[in-house]
Amino acid sequence: MKRLYIIVEGQTEQEFVNSMIAPYMQQHGVYTVTPLLIRTSKTGRGGFVNYEHLKNDAKKLLSSKKSDFVVSTFVDFFRIPEVPQKERWEKKATHIEQVEEMEQCIAEDINDSRFIPYIQLHEFEALLFSSNKGFESFFSEDNAKDTQHIIDTFSNPEDINTTPAGAPSKRLLAIKDDYDKVIEGNLIALEVGINDILAKCPRFRAWIEKLIETCK
Repeated sequence: MKRLYIIVEGQTEQEFVNSMIAPYMQQHGVYTVTPLLIRTSKTGRGGFVNYEHLKNDAKKLLSSKKSDFVVSTFVDFFRIPEVPQKERWEKKATHIEQVEEMEQCIAEDINDSRFIPYIQLHEFEALLFSSNKGFESFFSEDNAKDTQHIIDTFSNPEDINTTPAGAPSKRLLAIKDDYDKVIEGNLIALEVGINDILAKCPRFRAWIEKLIETCK
């Protein structure tokens, strides 16, 4: 099995990889899974505000000629910085088509068979809406009723983002104004569980399955 490096944009995604993705991958024989925060400067890490930061990190990892590893990304579509070949992806009619085209453009720009770009539609918080049991465990009863209403409205959590104010994280902040993405986000994810997330989020599931297959 090959080693897997996942370039992430923040501490929330880093912890999610460590606590949720890595154990699942290990069940499928991928035993080394390492999340890496995007390097934003010589001393700074975390935050996806410039595509070149991600590209530099990917290129640095891929500068090794070894073939015993795979590099991927786990970044949000919501507020994503401009990626290459804007003329191709900006004219796509739907968000999912834009994301798919962006991933293709990034793959072509990096140009390495060991690199598999992935953009989460629309952001990490979408995964939390795979089940209400996480919100029921950490939110008040009234707040959990509000999250259940959102879940009932969208059969696919990855579709949650009808307006800029309707992004998953914005909805959570509207329900609970002190929602903490890093701490509560991952506690809720752990309560939901990877299997429910995979069952409800087809793009996320396809990415995980592709990583497992590529790492064999």
